[in-house]
Amino acid sequence: MQKPPIDPIISEIRAVRDAHAARFDYDVEAIFNDIRASQKASGRKYVRYPARRVAVGAEDRAGSAEAPPLER
Repeated sequence: MQKPPIDPIISEIRAVRDAHAARFDYDVEAIFNDIRASQKASGRKYVRYPARRVAVGAEDRAGSAEAPPLER
């Protein structure tokens, strides 16, 4: 099977992301804190939406009396 062509834009994004992670020794918490600090320093307003509830399907509710009703 033939490999798909390499997209140069995707390659560049991955290289930048890897270089950023390497600066923080791939520590997810440190990377997250750096991104948050960058957002705060930018002066832009960032919107945070509340978490959405996961809808439970009918097949999941059938056997459980504790499942909440679906919201419509």
